[in-house]
Amino acid sequence: MLVILTDEQIISTQQVCSGCLLANSHGLPRWNRGKLGCGHALGRTDSDRANLYECQMGFVLANVDGK
Repeated sequence: MLVILTDEQIISTQQVCSGCLLANSHGLPRWNRGKLGCGHALGRTDSDRANLYECQMGFVLANVDGK
């Protein structure tokens, strides 16, 4: 599951991506076979539990289930 990380909270991608021109037809990030099509990989968190990505709009996303 992809979520958006801010300094103070975790936000659902549905809340942000639904208004993005780069989102898929369902208003979600372009996620396909473990790759973010509307951004790029940043790496992993310190705990090695979540892959981090940055979308083209500048938001940091985390894949919290690792799939």
